[in-house]
Amino acid sequence: MNKKMTANIFFCGLLLLIFAGCKPKSAEPPQKNFAAHGIVQTIAADHRHATIKHETISGYMAAMTMEFSVRDTNVLNGLSAGDEISFTLVVTADDDWIENLQRTGQSDKFGLSGPPGWHIAEPELQVGDELPDAEFTNEIGRPVRFSDFRGSAVAFTFFFTSCPLPEYCPRMNKNFLETRKLLLADTNAPANWQLLSISFDPDVDKPLVLANYAGQYRGLDVNHWMFAVGSATTLKLLAPKLDFLFWRENGSLSHNLRTVVLDPNGKIFRQFDGNEWTPCQLADALMEAARKK
Repeated sequence: MNKKMTANIFFCGLLLLIFAGCKPKSAEPPQKNFAAHGIVQTIAADHRHATIKHETISGYMAAMTMEFSVRDTNVLNGLSAGDEISFTLVVTADDDWIENLQRTGQSDKFGLSGPPGWHIAEPELQVGDELPDAEFTNEIGRPVRFSDFRGSAVAFTFFFTSCPLPEYCPRMNKNFLETRKLLLADTNAPANWQLLSISFDPDVDKPLVLANYAGQYRGLDVNHWMFAVGSATTLKLLAPKLDFLFWRENGSLSHNLRTVVLDPNGKIFRQFDGNEWTPCQLADALMEAARKK
């Protein structure tokens, strides 16, 4: 690890402690428990996640296929694809997980069939590859393209405004918020960086919806952070190249998570899969990418 990276990590950690220290202390966040039923689709090798095709969760979300996390990896022991289960979905303001898993039967109705077929034929771009230019509509209704940010490092992620689970889209937005705080507070950080949150629900996420949603995270300060929405045509071009999957299921959207950093020349510098990356990691990647010639 070089001295610059060590310094960045130290500074990042220090800022996070400062930000945390400025927040009033509170009790554990209140949680809500929801009874649920579904069919196991896949179980991650590390037993930290399970993809479940679940029925409507009364009072919370429509039936769909989602990847859920568990806090105790032992709860997935003995389960396999095709098992019918009952479980409890626990939701707080910042997190969600499942617990109390009980096998109730066996089904042959498993196997992910939702992702669009055009995903299969498209090879995923790698670090160093140039990302195709694509056009979006931003929160004030204006067209914007990746090429508009040439000369700056860009971190973009995908979301939709009605995403129900805190560890999916809301976590991406909160991570972007903390990343922006870190970079703006670092007097040694380069100025040529941009955050871009891209909705993949063009039927719902019109500019006014985006603007109101952005305000929940960003407030009125638009500095270095833009919200936008992609058309079906744009998403069909872009998503397969990033191994980003999303599909409609029972009136809602199921999806995975992809966050990508582009260098000032529009080439892929780094990609973060899932939701376990930290604002410090993204801030470091953006600073490194922004300094690239």
